[in-house]
Amino acid sequence: MVDDDLWALIEPLLPSWPMKGPGPRPVADRRCLQGILYVLYNDIAWQLLPPELGFGSGQTCWRRLDRWQKAGVFDQLHRILLAELHAAGELDWSRACVDGSHIRAKNGGAKTGPSPVDRRKAGSKHHLICDGRGTPLKVITTAANVNDVTQTLALVDGIPPVAGRPGRPRRRPEALLGDKGYDSNPNRDALRKRKILPVISRKGAPNIQGMGKIRYVVEQTFALLHHFKRLAVRWERRPELHDAFVSLACSLICWRRLKKTHS
Repeated sequence: MVDDDLWALIEPLLPSWPMKGPGPRPVADRRCLQGILYVLYNDIAWQLLPPELGFGSGQTCWRRLDRWQKAGVFDQLHRILLAELHAAGELDWSRACVDGSHIRAKNGGAKTGPSPVDRRKAGSKHHLICDGRGTPLKVITTAANVNDVTQTLALVDGIPPVAGRPGRPRRRPEALLGDKGYDSNPNRDALRKRKILPVISRKGAPNIQGMGKIRYVVEQTFALLHHFKRLAVRWERRPELHDAFVSLACSLICWRRLKKTHS
């Protein structure tokens, strides 16, 4: 079930329906969202969505997901929840962590490629940046054979402006932590120009002492993200539909953390 308070945030973001024409009334948005969440949590095929649950057909929910993604609903929801967390003092801007994680792409499609960690089978990769407490700030989906280092600046620049406190919205951490996969002097220079301290291990040199103890949060966030079974394996051929699920999952992670602050 969709939490009443969460629905109160989502409902104003949904695009309005055109004037009613002939034919049956469309399934209510809230019921469709419950069907989308059912697929996200359980990773079932759209056509296997149980009709007795009253969520509408799998095709109805799929079309609604597509419509909402084109309207930017889930990205807006993620930004709103980040602002709520920021207002509550629950975001740690002293550092951000980046990493990547491979997933299998069963049906292929755009943004897939031979996975270097899965016998060259078709796969994708999630590139994630989170704050110092593991709150997801931005996720980018690429082909599995895309190097992590190429997405460093895209992740940093992709952090949405986070309001919630007096002054300009925040969108830059004070430092960026990464493993040797992010070793790049041009990226270090670009981060410094953005007034971000790069804390990135160099290839051929010992790891920065204590790095693992403070970077574990990004692995923890990946575990939370891939706990949504639909994200552990990519089924959607269209990357924008997969990204819709990713944005929705990031929003749900933020929502859970926000609820903890009020409990």
